Amino acid sequence: MSSATKADKKASLDAAAWMFNVVTSVGIIIVNKALMATYGFSFATTLTGMHFGTTTILTAFLRWMGYIQTSHLPWPELLRFVLFANFSIVGMNVSLMWNSVGFYQIAKLSMIPVSCFLEVVLDKVRYSRDTKLSIVVVLLGVAVCTVTDVSVNTKGFIAAFIAVWSTAIQQYYVHYLQRKYSLGSFNLLGHTAPAQAASLLLVGPFVDYWLTSKRVDAYNFGLASVFFLVLSCSIAVGTNLSQFICIGRFTAVSFQVLGHMKTILVLILGFIFFGKEGLNWHVILGMVIAIVGMVWYGNASSKPGGKERRSLSMPKAQKHAGLPESTDSDEKV
Repeated sequence: MSSATKADKKASLDAAAWMFNVVTSVGIIIVNKALMATYGFSFATTLTGMHFGTTTILTAFLRWMGYIQTSHLPWPELLRFVLFANFSIVGMNVSLMWNSVGFYQIAKLSMIPVSCFLEVVLDKVRYSRDTKLSIVVVLLGVAVCTVTDVSVNTKGFIAAFIAVWSTAIQQYYVHYLQRKYSLGSFNLLGHTAPAQAASLLLVGPFVDYWLTSKRVDAYNFGLASVFFLVLSCSIAVGTNLSQFICIGRFTAVSFQVLGHMKTILVLILGFIFFGKEGLNWHVILGMVIAIVGMVWYGNASSKPGGKERRSLSMPKAQKHAGLPESTDSDEKV
């Protein structure tokens, strides 16, 4: 197979992975909005536990059918991953409750610089000037169209700080574990989903009661709410899988930067389906700026020197764990 054909195939697979992630992520946001706003199922942490429970069932079935090969992930690595992932989920929910919507959005935007910091320190990644500027443009655009009121309080800041760092570390860890142990997306999900499901279903009802003063066991389940609950869990399998696929194929920073396309799509779909009262010139301007930044980032980071790793962050002794050796002094990411 020629290098041009390989490049075309990779580009097609990359585009399909991004489309898969965008469609499932936007879909689950819309379904969850209906489930929570229309049917009053406000138990976000417990719902996430149900999502991972559904993912666990699917991965177990696929392993039984022989579509997923047996793989190894050490317990200490799994526990660290689950710890960061669960702090991320709970931290985001608490941050949304304790902070204004504006500060919550700023906290989410700060994940990109934090992810960049982790890649620079842990993976020795170098960014070109154009790549750095494109990231700034994306941040500016999303901030213009999403950030409104901004008020800060001490406990809200602490919750946001924990949420941002745990999310950035968890997303970095997805890429790290896949490289270190040669794990595919479904393999990694097969290891992490059961542990996350068990821990979130155990603590989720208590966290949700603390956040909402409502008990999940007292919720009045109806036919419509159960339908949306099943639909949410089904779409979540695709969302979880597509996140691992995208971070595995790219990096946490690229996932965050281009992932803001989902923010723009959610805003557009919200205006289409739920009215246009929030649509004004500065929101449209922010969308345009963000999209320009994303296109610029994709172009800048794909050029030689746009985003490179000098050497793999893992020591030579770990190459036997499945990490291929780099044949170049600089590795493109």
